[in-house]
Amino acid sequence: MEFDTIAAISTPMGEGAIAIVRLSGDEAIAIADKIFKSPGGQSLTAKASHTIHYGHLVEPKTNEVVEEVMLSLMRGPKTFTREDVIEINCHGGLVSVNRVLKLVLTNGARLAEPGEFTKRAFLNGRIDLSQAEAVMDLIRAKTDRAMNVALGQMDGKLSRLIGDLRQALLETLAQVEVNIDYPEYDDVEEMTVPVLLEKCTWVRNEIIQLLQTSSQGKILREGLSTVILGRPNVGKSSLLNSLVQENKAIVTDIAGTTRDIIEEYVNVRGVPLRLVDTAGIRETEDIVERIGVERSREALRGADLILLVLNYSDELTVEDERLFETIEAMDYIVVVNKTDLPQKIDLARVKELAGKHRIVTTSLLQEEGVIELEEAIAALFFEGQIEAGDLTYVSNARHIALLHQAQATVEDALAAAQAGVPVDMVQIDVTRTWEILGEIIGDTVQESLINQLFSQFCLGK
Repeated sequence: MEFDTIAAISTPMGEGAIAIVRLSGDEAIAIADKIFKSPGGQSLTAKASHTIHYGHLVEPKTNEVVEEVMLSLMRGPKTFTREDVIEINCHGGLVSVNRVLKLVLTNGARLAEPGEFTKRAFLNGRIDLSQAEAVMDLIRAKTDRAMNVALGQMDGKLSRLIGDLRQALLETLAQVEVNIDYPEYDDVEEMTVPVLLEKCTWVRNEIIQLLQTSSQGKILREGLSTVILGRPNVGKSSLLNSLVQENKAIVTDIAGTTRDIIEEYVNVRGVPLRLVDTAGIRETEDIVERIGVERSREALRGADLILLVLNYSDELTVEDERLFETIEAMDYIVVVNKTDLPQKIDLARVKELAGKHRIVTTSLLQEEGVIELEEAIAALFFEGQIEAGDLTYVSNARHIALLHQAQATVEDALAAAQAGVPVDMVQIDVTRTWEILGEIIGDTVQESLINQLFSQFCLGK
């Protein structure tokens, strides 16, 4: 498969020590050779693959020096895209890197589309679709666990398991074909059905096991939407600041200071939290505060975890009890704050309302109880679970949806076979399962989906 030569800035924009402009394609070396001058004057076309060279970029028409660079030369197919690749290391900074990119583009390269380098790696057979998606997961990883999951997927962990499942189904389909081609042999069907049941049962069980990791995998990939909830002035903003370890929210003794929701990402014991500090939920005549309260209720509806904050130095109110009713069916942890003040809250009543849910006492002013809260959050979602390196985690929403479809179709095949439906009819569900699993790794996926997936990537990847 032949493509034109593309180029893009592969490092974040802004000031820095080094920036990288990457080229990929059949003309990458020739384009670089036109603008690169080494002290020895030797052409890049004569240089060995996977070598790095010092020199200057010059404007070919005027011989004007544009930048001092280190240039990496890598010949395909032993590159990320399986094409010839040039990486130009120049000085970091907006002016420097843009001058280099402009020089490359005016001498034959085309500006890459978002994710086009990774898309070429997929189209050239370097990686499959699940590995390509893991590249972006790796870039966006917010914790070590999330990064380990992405690395495992990039290494082909999920791909190999999906490949094994598809191979088992393929063997089953081959057995069914024998039954269809040689119907005169009565014992063929007797041999086919047991094999079909065995293989499809194994595939179903493996899919179920994969789906059991999906909730944790999705948390690792996307973060846990965590809403800090409570009446005004119980310490919600102080809790956000303590977890983030930075003064992101204004903290005062005046009730209703937080008028809008504040969002921050934080890593809590390997669990990525998307923290949402809400306006205190109460009845109010203040128009602005009322809007904040309504936004708090909206955030609550999409939350994975609630941190319900109560005031140790206040008696439990009707509003507090209503909040318990509101979040009754959700995962939540009760945070009883301000233990540095005299106790007025009825902790026995709090325990009665919380039931099986964890209660943590804190004095955020004195930085007490935060460690216990972090441990409670981690334990709620990962206690007793195998570490990320020991399981094939499914974290991608597209993969999860396809696995649910594959489970449904393979279970249809099993039910039909057990009901005595002719194997050529059962074959339809088995084939559909094989196709659905192929969509995960890109074997049976449509071009429109491929384009849509890669359009979500950053420009230089």
